Amino acid sequence: MSRPAKHTSERRCICTRQSAPRDGLIRFAVSPDGEVVPDLEEKLPGRGLWLTARADIVRRACAENCFSKAARRNVSVPSDLAHRLVTLLDRRCLDLIALARRSGAAVAGFEKVRHALAAGDVAVLIEATDGAEDGRGKIGRKAAGIDTLSHWTAAQLGGPFGRDRAVHVAILSKGLAERLVRDGRRLEGLRSDGVNDGARLELQES
Repeated sequence: MSRPAKHTSERRCICTRQSAPRDGLIRFAVSPDGEVVPDLEEKLPGRGLWLTARADIVRRACAENCFSKAARRNVSVPSDLAHRLVTLLDRRCLDLIALARRSGAAVAGFEKVRHALAAGDVAVLIEATDGAEDGRGKIGRKAAGIDTLSHWTAAQLGGPFGRDRAVHVAILSKGLAERLVRDGRRLEGLRSDGVNDGARLELQES
């Protein structure tokens, strides 16, 4: 990814105690029964608990009871919180790609993406992790300065387009692209040390 999404407000991480742009943090809320739940839409009621979107920070926050301390009450935290976050963000991003496709704001395939790049219509480029290096290189050379995501296999990317595989995908809507880049950055942070390889494998096989 070459550029950050355009969100400037900051929040304080309950674990590191450092303030940072909210793009790199995840909001949590406490349910009525006292369970910590991810609030990716940032709309759940109550005081938000913000945590840096990194796998090591998630583990540290759970180990050091940061959620209860920040909430000033005893709360329960799912034991598989890091796994859940990866699964939720993966599905959220693929749903955004499907939404773009249904609204006519996404194209897939080498030639269609190449033409969209030549026309200057691409807001974000998505490349399959298992795509051929030659094809990815050709597309990449035409995508200078354009945000690029590479978090999903060709089989995963093919789903929103009703096909078995899609190696090259272009999102043409700036609004959807910004949401994808934001969630893609957070997903990348949560996968950074490999703790969630199991979550990736489960998604790829589903």
